Amino acid sequence: MQVKGLQRTRDWITAEEQREGAEARRRPAAPPPEWLVEHGIGTGRPAVRVHSGDCWDTRSRCKPVDRKAARRTLAEGVQACPHCRPDTALGLLE
Repeated sequence: MQVKGLQRTRDWITAEEQREGAEARRRPAAPPPEWLVEHGIGTGRPAVRVHSGDCWDTRSRCKPVDRKAARRTLAEGVQACPHCRPDTALGLLE
């Protein structure tokens, strides 16, 4: 009796995993953020670099921001990524 109950539970888990997988495939992927601000390590975690959303050199310490916040961050003196050059894309040249 316990073996049948265990098998029924395993079958239910398999069916749920398949249902969730199919549902996840139907959902469109979220678009990447337009701009990212990379924060440093440590107390206060200050902004250290601004990236475009599709930059290959981003790290896990990046937070998405809108265009206005990215421009403001660059205007405050935070470094622009040398690879994706968001300052050029935002119309702010050094």
